[in-house]
Amino acid sequence: QVQLVESGGGLVQAGGSLRLSCAASGRTFSSTAMGWFRQAPGKGREFVAAINWGGSVTYYVDSVKGRFTISRDNAKNTVYLQMNSLKPEDTAVYYCAARSGTYYYKEINDYTYWGQGTQVTVSS
Repeated sequence: QVQLVESGGGLVQAGGSLRLSCAASGRTFSSTAMGWFRQAPGKGREFVAAINWGGSVTYYVDSVKGRFTISRDNAKNTVYLQMNSLKPEDTAVYYCAARSGTYYYKEINDYTYWGQGTQVTVSS
């Protein structure tokens, strides 16, 4: 069992930055693949970024490439999402997800554990 708790969301102006954190507990974090997803009002949940267990491989949806960076600190059992050059269309609830595995995963159904989400609002 893995428990995930996101933090770091908030209100920011377009062009600004936020860093989301996801603290994990309950399982050996270093053997867990992690991902970030988001869900905008009235839309389905979509993939944002993923990272493998060691932190050496990352993958991003095209719309955030060059602006967002996913990273992890296995000593702190935490994964991060640094979001720069934010746009109003980035407004959503952001969710952290986890699953056992050594690679990275992009599909919602790939993940076993989910956090409660943190709201990110970007004003124009």
